[in-house]
Amino acid sequence: MTVTTDVSARPMKILLVEDNPSDVALTRTLLGKAMFPSQLSVAWDGEEALAFLRRDDAFQDSPTPDLILLDLNLPRKSGLEVLEELKADEELRRIPVVVLSTSAAERDVASAYERHTNAYVTKPVDLDQFALIISAIEEFWLGVCRLPEIAK
Repeated sequence: MTVTTDVSARPMKILLVEDNPSDVALTRTLLGKAMFPSQLSVAWDGEEALAFLRRDDAFQDSPTPDLILLDLNLPRKSGLEVLEELKADEELRRIPVVVLSTSAAERDVASAYERHTNAYVTKPVDLDQFALIISAIEEFWLGVCRLPEIAK
């Protein structure tokens, strides 16, 4: 499959909601090598993710992401709680969310889709497989899909 993109296009803004520093560093590295330009922001827990998205307090100047990569197992507020609040918010619900979790449990998959996730991807433990997953997400969501313009 050949994907073409306008190289003059603005970088896609991605919010990674992840509490594992190793996964953040690896994702940042992999996206830095990606064929599509992106700007990665990180929220370390569920409450920080919602504050970032709502531009509360210290996040007043935060960019509105084009795509959210959301872990489920987060401190302070779970990924499912974040997803539920995000999709209930009229201003934020159109932002596509890819759940990226180590959980392959059917109840987690079903719960995420019940809360209107756009995709659920089980994070592999193998480094090479993780790289392939990030590449596939990047290619599909930033190269193949047409995302909505979200003003803010």
